Amino acid sequence: MPASTDDARVARVIARFEHLTREDVPRLGEIYTDDALFKDPFNEVEGLAAVQAVFAHMFDALDEPRFVVQDAVVQGDQCLLTWDFLFRFKRYRYELQKVRGASHLRFAADGRIALHRDYWDAAEELYEKLPAIGALMRWLKRRASR
Repeated sequence: MPASTDDARVARVIARFEHLTREDVPRLGEIYTDDALFKDPFNEVEGLAAVQAVFAHMFDALDEPRFVVQDAVVQGDQCLLTWDFLFRFKRYRYELQKVRGASHLRFAADGRIALHRDYWDAAEELYEKLPAIGALMRWLKRRASR
C-alpha cells in the first residue's frame, strides 16, 4: 500500500519521486535546496547541480527506473521514507529488478530537502544481481553465514 501523509512537504516529495522522469531532473530545485547534501551507497554530493547529475545518471544507466514509497514517518523537519526502487538493467538481465531501501530527509525552512541520505544494502540488493560479481557475492554470503 503506497504511503500517505498529511505533511504537505512530504506529500510533494513522494509525488515527485514516484512520478520522476528524465524531463523532471532540471526541476529538482523545486524540492531540493541549492546547497542540498545527498548521499547513497555510490554517491556523496553537495549542491543542486550534483544532485541533478545523480538522478540524470540513473536515467542514463537504467531503463524504466521508478520509486514506490511504502511508508513515511515525519517528525519536525525530518522524514524517513521506505521505498522500493524498480528498474531494468540496460545490460545484463532485462527482467524487472527491485531494490528496497529507506531515505532520511531533512527539510529546510522553505520546505525543500536540505539533506537526503539513502540507506540500502548494495551487496544484497544490487551486486548479487550482476552476472560475474553476483556469483561471488552469493558465495561470500553463504560462507559468512556458516
